[in-house]
Amino acid sequence: MAGGPWSAGAQSRVMNDSPSTPTWHVLGAGSMGSLASWRLQQAGLRTCMAGGTAASRTLIWPDHRSQTLALAADDQGPIHALLLAVKAGDTQVALQPLLPRLADNALLLRLQNGMGTLDGLPLPANLRIIDAVTTDGAWRQDDCIHVVAENITWAGDGQSLPPPDLARLADHWPGWRWCADIEQRQWQKLVINALINPLTAIYRCRNGELLDQGPRQDAMAALARELDTLLPRWLPDWPGGSLALATDVAAQTAANTSSMLADVLAGKPTEVDYINGHVVRMATRLGLSAPANEAMVARIHQLTD
Repeated sequence: MAGGPWSAGAQSRVMNDSPSTPTWHVLGAGSMGSLASWRLQQAGLRTCMAGGTAASRTLIWPDHRSQTLALAADDQGPIHALLLAVKAGDTQVALQPLLPRLADNALLLRLQNGMGTLDGLPLPANLRIIDAVTTDGAWRQDDCIHVVAENITWAGDGQSLPPPDLARLADHWPGWRWCADIEQRQWQKLVINALINPLTAIYRCRNGELLDQGPRQDAMAALARELDTLLPRWLPDWPGGSLALATDVAAQTAANTSSMLADVLAGKPTEVDYINGHVVRMATRLGLSAPANEAMVARIHQLTD
């Protein structure tokens, strides 16, 4: 990714001219969607907006490098590969109009916070859904995407090998890992978000301020105990240790403002229904309850509804 104008970018442009190169439709060109689109292009894959006009983004890395991402307008053709990167709560409305255009054996790469965003949608039976779980960090300011961390991204769908398009990403997506047991990774990230995000929104604090050895940390511990009671019923191999997992991340990102706090401060809907709310739905399916997580959902809705 760090190459000059005649290295990775030149390779991408040459490969994009090939008529056999598959086109990825991008639904959600925010911070993570734009970064992922850039990496798809570097792997030689065409990209265009899904259901939208052409768009341009400037990606800025911590070392002050900048690159321009150009996304073509929707080609209005069948969708063979779709990057889904809209906010969790926008998924149903955004994806519904595109469902009739999904080709046989289409590929969907879901790069979103939370779980359960596709529940209830009439998806094609032969649609291959790849879930991606990333620890990358980026934020958007107008048409600029500020990349603050490139860490590890796990992707998988329970199969041992990725489809060819995604196998090509390994050389162009720092930290890309194919993971057969993606559900475990999904729940690990959801646990972190469930323990950190709503509490930072309620207490109006940065991540590290939850570690106060007082009521904020006590609230984290209560949520963690509930999750470590429920999750072994859903995932027999769940290792526990939810509080330690979230505490470690809160310490590493101590100065960060969580996405949920940012949404609350901006008066926007949050993703709580797909984070703590997903825990509540999972518990209900097991015939159990999740009162601590249910309380988090109710408190966040009080702040935003």
